[in-house]
Amino acid sequence: MDYYRPIAMTDPARPAGALTLAGGWCWFDRVEVLSRSGAKGVIDAADLPEEARARLAAPRAALAGLTLDRPRLMGILNVTPDSFSDGGRFEAPAVALAHARGMAEAGADILDIGGESTRPGSADVTSVDEIRRTAPVIAALVAGKIGAPVSIDTRKSEVARAALDAGAAIVNDVAALGYDPDLAALVAARGVPVCLMHAQGTPATMQDDPRYDDVLLDVYDFLAARITAAEVAGISRDRIVVDPGIGFGKTVAHNLALIRGLSLFHGLGCAVLLGASRKRFIGTLGGGTAAGQADRRGPGTIAVTLAGLAQGVQIHRVHDIVEARQALRLWQAATLGEEET
Repeated sequence: MDYYRPIAMTDPARPAGALTLAGGWCWFDRVEVLSRSGAKGVIDAADLPEEARARLAAPRAALAGLTLDRPRLMGILNVTPDSFSDGGRFEAPAVALAHARGMAEAGADILDIGGESTRPGSADVTSVDEIRRTAPVIAALVAGKIGAPVSIDTRKSEVARAALDAGAAIVNDVAALGYDPDLAALVAARGVPVCLMHAQGTPATMQDDPRYDDVLLDVYDFLAARITAAEVAGISRDRIVVDPGIGFGKTVAHNLALIRGLSLFHGLGCAVLLGASRKRFIGTLGGGTAAGQADRRGPGTIAVTLAGLAQGVQIHRVHDIVEARQALRLWQAATLGEEET
């Protein structure tokens, strides 16, 4: 089997015949062909098989009313006592609501609410506790007309149901519908978008010596299989977002290989989400106080975000919306000549 990684470009000198990548801001006229036996070289985009060309070039469907022809920022709100970066800071409902409103005002396109930490080594949280933490916050945000669709970050159907009943518009599942067998049916019945993320192992064990034959292709194949499972369950591909799962059962080298090869995932025909914000590898590579303090990893997060933008990644899940929005505006102005987002 061959895999096709478009060589994403943003240069204004675009040659005739170049294809727009996923209907977004990048273009490509060459593609690297990969296989399990090694790279096969670079071909012209015109020589792609028809199905591969269609999936790489087709515009992505709107997500909860948001067009994906420009980058979108997903603001992280962890209403947990133990998340790796901000555990306990937003556990109180009033504080959580104030922070969510602040992110929306600063330019968050989506607000992602999570009530269970999935940091390395974390333990499961009961559905009752997860619902207690998330549903009231979601209901208050929706009632307050926050101005951004709300996503529920959960692996559990009971939690997702309560969140959707409270007004959430997206389900973000770090287990790619593989943890709770009832979640796929719920997503299908409600007709909402879902994000399928790759993870190796469980949160409690995922960093215990993760191994891959080829991390880029292994993650691609996993997501392709989960998309197929979702489609069988009645979820159309245009409602699916894929996330390679940076930091979820990956070493530093694995994370870097995925970031360098992000454009490959456009071949799945879905929008792509990048969630690298404040992850441990940023501190490891960045050094200094960032190695031990997650909230010192903002500059490294921006660097990874810009790498994703340059490969056409549509959704960027971040903690620091003000900084990410500023970086996005400057990148668009300098790279694309656009002054507004």
